[in-house]
Amino acid sequence: MAAIPSVSFPALGQVSWMKPGLFSTRFSVSPRFRGFRFTTSISSSQAIVFSAAAPSGVPPTVAETKYNFLKSYKRPIPSIYNNVLQELLVQQHLLRYKRNYQYDAVFALGFVTVFEQLMEGYPSGEDRDAIFRAYIEALREDPEQYRKDAKKLEEWSRLQNANSLIDFSSRDGDVENILKDISERAQAKGNFSYSRFFAIGLFRLLELANATEPSALEKLCAALKIDKRSVDRDLDVYRNLLSKLVQAKELLKEYVDREKKKREERSGSQKANEAITKCIGDYQYVRC
Repeated sequence: MAAIPSVSFPALGQVSWMKPGLFSTRFSVSPRFRGFRFTTSISSSQAIVFSAAAPSGVPPTVAETKYNFLKSYKRPIPSIYNNVLQELLVQQHLLRYKRNYQYDAVFALGFVTVFEQLMEGYPSGEDRDAIFRAYIEALREDPEQYRKDAKKLEEWSRLQNANSLIDFSSRDGDVENILKDISERAQAKGNFSYSRFFAIGLFRLLELANATEPSALEKLCAALKIDKRSVDRDLDVYRNLLSKLVQAKELLKEYVDREKKKREERSGSQKANEAITKCIGDYQYVRC
């Protein structure tokens, strides 16, 4: 089976703090996806339960957020992408309008990582960017801020190693200050809302810093005052998501190739019939 493309995670097989086969591409047939969780009986509309106030007052409903997305991006999206996008949008809406939600760059990096992985192989890069903008704007946030912060963290991480990444609290700098702010909010437990996107953002930091030591994730979680067990669990769930996406995309490719072959065969048969008809007509003309 094909390896996971685009947002590569080359160190996964070497990172001993991950469970074996974290990004394995083997899986059972996918039931309905529900926000990084796969269930068989609850639809996204049935799972919409929240009571929170957005900074501007009464928050929009999930239906309004989904409507805003569809209003902004009107072109059809293949179901292999759209089904997951819609489920992610529901889950992110619920996160967005929690009382203690506060945007941060690690969360943004996690979401951008998931989005790029999901949309790998999308037919049009221009459409992919438009979908990203429509998605974030539907949540009343700034897509450019997401991209900018994700890029900043990626560039910073590539200049780090395991020790310097974990030792952010002793240094000054834009990213260091972002991480210190997260640590302070997580410790206070008042205005920090942990999420799976945040967990994926953490892993991306470690991967780019080539921090593959067994204790790297544990130390980073400790420095940020984050529960490592939650991070481990959510990265494992992310592995399941990627596995199913890889398989679904392979099945789609097989279907497209099969349909293309059928069209070519039908076209070849039609041309052969036309050639035979022409020959018969020419023969009858010569006899006359």
